[in-house]
Amino acid sequence: MPNISRDAALRIAMAARAIPDISVGQLLEIIARRIDGDLDEEALTTITVTDLKTGFGSADGEEDGEDISMGLANIKEAVRILWGEADEDNLPAIDAEAASMPDSIRVAVASNNGEILNGHFGSCLRFLVYQMNAQECHLIDVRSTVEADMAEDRNAFRANLIADCQIMYVQSIGGPAAAKVVRTGIYPIKQKESVDAREVLTRLQEVMKKSPPPWLAKILGASAEDRIRFAQEA
Repeated sequence: MPNISRDAALRIAMAARAIPDISVGQLLEIIARRIDGDLDEEALTTITVTDLKTGFGSADGEEDGEDISMGLANIKEAVRILWGEADEDNLPAIDAEAASMPDSIRVAVASNNGEILNGHFGSCLRFLVYQMNAQECHLIDVRSTVEADMAEDRNAFRANLIADCQIMYVQSIGGPAAAKVVRTGIYPIKQKESVDAREVLTRLQEVMKKSPPPWLAKILGASAEDRIRFAQEA
């Protein structure tokens, strides 16, 4: 059995409670089979709904886990707990009322913890969604990606999850996934280094105040003439 941190053990114990008739030992065994090395909070974020579904299905003699008895909703809740999403203290506070802020755009940030831009499009735990203009910036939603693993097209699911956004910041994204994001109407921006989300958005605000590039001017609703002028001034 691998070494396990105290916080990881606590999450596993709480996750086991979310699934009927499953002991902590049974859940730990399934998780340990899918993680190489020590079990800590970071390692638990790699566990997916499919991992648990298949693990429990194999234990019940159902190879694909389709007929397991504990229920998909319970498994999803267990994964949220393993990822740390059940602890709301780890999630940033939102200002949902700012969603209707006039003359603003909506920006998604791929994140794995706090208000940090540190997620890859295909594996981030959540998207932070901000409503912003050149003067204000408000976190209006935190959207979990836990259900993406169950989707037939995971990339399309993630793109649709933030389809109301005009811009998305990620650490990385593959070509096929980027194409689906663009088709959804979202402009993807890669930020390779992990950084505070608000720091990146502050830089975006500065660009919005001055001479935005044509792609941003279009998102902001600038006329064709203004977009040409911005391009000439850049």
